[in-house]
Amino acid sequence: MELPLVSIITINYDHPEVTCELLASLRKITYPAIEIIVVDNASPNDDPSVIKQNFDEIQFIQSKENLGFAGGNNLGIRNAHGKYILLLNNDTEVDAGFLEPMVAKFESSARIGAISPKIKFFHTPDTIQFSGITEFNTYTIRNRGLGFGTRDSGQFDKDAVTAYCHGAAMMIPMKVLRKVGLMAECYFLYYEEHDFGSRIRRAGYELWYVHNSTVFHKESISTGKLSPLKTYYMNRSRLLFLRRNISGVKFVIAALYQLLIAIPKNLLGFLLKGTPGHFKAYLRAITWHMTHLFSKEIHKQPEF
Repeated sequence: MELPLVSIITINYDHPEVTCELLASLRKITYPAIEIIVVDNASPNDDPSVIKQNFDEIQFIQSKENLGFAGGNNLGIRNAHGKYILLLNNDTEVDAGFLEPMVAKFESSARIGAISPKIKFFHTPDTIQFSGITEFNTYTIRNRGLGFGTRDSGQFDKDAVTAYCHGAAMMIPMKVLRKVGLMAECYFLYYEEHDFGSRIRRAGYELWYVHNSTVFHKESISTGKLSPLKTYYMNRSRLLFLRRNISGVKFVIAALYQLLIAIPKNLLGFLLKGTPGHFKAYLRAITWHMTHLFSKEIHKQPEF
């Protein structure tokens, strides 16, 4: 029986050596029906041409501008031909047999709209980063990763429905993408996979964690683990998620919580910690929303 084609899409932004390490690990996988698409998001410093030179089997797309995580992946999706699309961070490496369990899970049920594998930290490979995740608290717009930071002793070795998938490794059927649309590009970084998961669920599909597929994540190569850039986009995107996915009385309560409690508390926290860079980044994230209160772009969905 012919195996379904999987289109693996990854985004490069500087650090081409990191992307090459991922591609080297993909050369060792046992699932044969793949195409690999690398989108370079207009790297400003490091020459990405080394990627295509060393891995001529890939489809290499060089964007003229930095489209962000969602926009870069959308560009890759528009050039993909697979039955399934796997969005895979370039700062990951994979187990040789990681694709077969995810493909088998999809083939077992038409109700599944997206899947993430077990994700472990690359530098501490016995430690879990993702094995499922909880629903968001409607008011704080925060949730909790199941098993995050714990040693993997087999306690999550069972497939399970999850509230959201993980953006570092997320697989979606092409038919689902054609139904729900592409990822919202207004986020640029962070929360776009949660927004995407919410839309998939509203369309009537389930999201799953698959335990016997493993990806190792080096995490935050492009943005830095605690950089002001990450502070800006993480907090800007959290409020975007609120504005796009919560409505009615819950939205009013959530907005009041953010304005009266969360935002003052966080600003004061950055001041007390003596981190002016993060303070300015956080304030800039809030200011962005004040200047985009009525922007139609916030609710725009990219066409396929």
